[in-house]
Amino acid sequence: MTKEELLEFEGLVLEILPDARYRVQLDNGHVLVAYTAGRMKKNRIKTLAGDRVTVEVSPYDLEKGRLIFRHKDERPAAATRAPQRHQFRRR
Repeated sequence: MTKEELLEFEGLVLEILPDARYRVQLDNGHVLVAYTAGRMKKNRIKTLAGDRVTVEVSPYDLEKGRLIFRHKDERPAAATRAPQRHQFRRR
């Protein structure tokens, strides 16, 4: 294993922590703290508690990771959203 090689795991976001960090439980049961990758920040991808994510972890420190991908939900979007009401702006 080379120094630059990172481990990738899938997991579930348990809670949102301050300073743009997340507590993530991996599929193998391990819990770690992860931060959002720059590409996710740049594209304004929001992550909420309960989302499935892919995490990169360094082999040197298995307690910290980086969120690199947020997986889409399998449920249909129309059933989960409430109907939107039109907002009127005041001048």
